[in-house]
Amino acid sequence: MNICVYGASSDAIDKRYIEAGELLGEEMAKRGHTLIYGGGAQGLMGAVARGITKGNGKIIGIAPSFFKVDGVLYDKCDEFLYPETMRERKKLMEEMSDAFIMTPGGIGTYEEFFEILTLKQLDRHPKAIAILNTLGYYDLMNELLQRTTDLHFMKEASLQLFESFSEPSTLLDYLETYKEIRFDITETKHIQG
Repeated sequence: MNICVYGASSDAIDKRYIEAGELLGEEMAKRGHTLIYGGGAQGLMGAVARGITKGNGKIIGIAPSFFKVDGVLYDKCDEFLYPETMRERKKLMEEMSDAFIMTPGGIGTYEEFFEILTLKQLDRHPKAIAILNTLGYYDLMNELLQRTTDLHFMKEASLQLFESFSEPSTLLDYLETYKEIRFDITETKHIQG
């Protein structure tokens, strides 16, 4: 399975997040999955890639050529694609992937996650989306999404579009056994008839 992983590009984060990223990569490689990602050498992006490399797995990096700066891109990718723009990068990642994982990250990670979640909500793809909630990093976001449904800004069905996990092994079990969920737009959007 081609799995897209979104995550932090910063090495300034707590090393426990880095260790969890490497563990995710190792587990993905052990199970024969290919990593599709933004090509970074640092932060959680680099950690997942190093884990894949350690497990002799396959890596496809995707980043615009303006990222070609010493130390920014991971040099052990099996394949590297260089689209012109960040939008083209996300499109390629979406098209090449069978499933998506969001690991802890910043606004770039949030943006990637919410775009892929919105596309699923609008029935533009049926692919699995999972959150690796290392050390409870996304607890507050999950609470915010629940509050969003409680206040009727989003339908409850939208919370079924993704799952959150604290461990890589259970997350990958979910992706590997995922049963496609599709909703009619009226099930996930508040549309008055």
